[in-house]
Formats: sequence, C-alpha cells, structure tokens
Amino acid sequence: MNIDKYFATNIIFNKFYSPHIRSLADRHWTSLLVAEKAAHYLTMDGNVKVLDIGSGVGKFCLAAAYYKPNSFFYGVEQRESLVHESNRVNDILQLKNVAFIHQNITETNFALYNHFYFYNSFYENLNDNDKIDDAVTYSSELYHNYNRYVYKQLEQQPTGTRLATYFSSELEVPSSFLEVYSEMDDALKFWIKL
Repeated sequence: MNIDKYFATNIIFNKFYSPHIRSLADRHWTSLLVAEKAAHYLTMDGNVKVLDIGSGVGKFCLAAAYYKPNSFFYGVEQRESLVHESNRVNDILQLKNVAFIHQNITETNFALYNHFYFYNSFYENLNDNDKIDDAVTYSSELYHNYNRYVYKQLEQQPTGTRLATYFSSELEVPSSFLEVYSEMDDALKFWIKL
C-alpha cells in the first residue's frame, strides 16, 4: 500500500482521527513538519530507538516512523484510549517501526532508548482550559513530579543522547544537555548530552 498521500498535509493525516481528536490537533499533536525535523535530528546515528514522552494519539511516532524507516519509534502514553487510537491508525498505515506503550511516564525506563522527543506533555496539568479529556488526574504537583522524573532519567543517559523539545518549559532538560540549535522561533529545540 502506498501511504505517501496520508503524509501530504496535516489536514489529510488528521482525518484518521475522530472530530474531537482533530479539534485538539493544533494544541496537542505534533505537526508533520515538526515530526520530520525532529525525526531527522534524532536519527542522525542511524538505526536507533526513539521514545516520544507522552505520545498522545501517536502522530509524532507515526510520522517519524514514515520519514525514518531505519529507526524505531516508541510512544509512551498514560491514557489507554489514546494508545488504542494510535494503534488503530497504525493498523491502517502498517508501519513496522513503531510501537505504543500504555504506561505512566514514571514507570518508563529511559535506558531502553537512545534518543527522546518531548512536546510539553505535562502542561495540561497547569492549564484548566485545554485538557484532552477527563480520563486522568491533573494537578500542578503532577506536572512537577513528571518533569522531575524525566529530568532524572535524562540525566542518567549516556553522552551523545539526543533530545528534541517542542514548546517546552525546559524544566525536564538537565544542564548536561547542550542546546545545539533551534527552529520555529525557538519553539523547536535540539539538544545533545555532553
């Protein structure tokens, strides 16, 4: 099956999802352009494992897997319904280098992965107006706990670990990571562990 047509525009790709999920796209799901840029940076080493921290409906992983077929993309997501949605879309696309994990980020072992993508996954804990759903608990305490956990996990990663952040507060980025460059008015940043 030729799937190129599905990756032509965000509007076309987002048709995979329900109207409610599509209505959240601009705020919560990675655009195809950002996914392509981040995937390019994160896979410069070739055959690597990339973890999307808080993968939502899987759009980053699916797009990155399409753009970079020689690397493997994993999405970890605490909402089971969104993991099902991600898998449903991949059942159509049939990408072999992507997997979705239903798990809270605090149960995730970062040592299993080479590089990481983070699109401010925890921000909805601070913003009452733009929640994905009511399936999980929200609080500022959780926001800080999740960021601390990611920080500690990234701090333990080896030299050369790559990180791409999009609209990040950077609370999750240890000082051992150097910002290599940024794009999109500094919204998309690329980091490497020294």
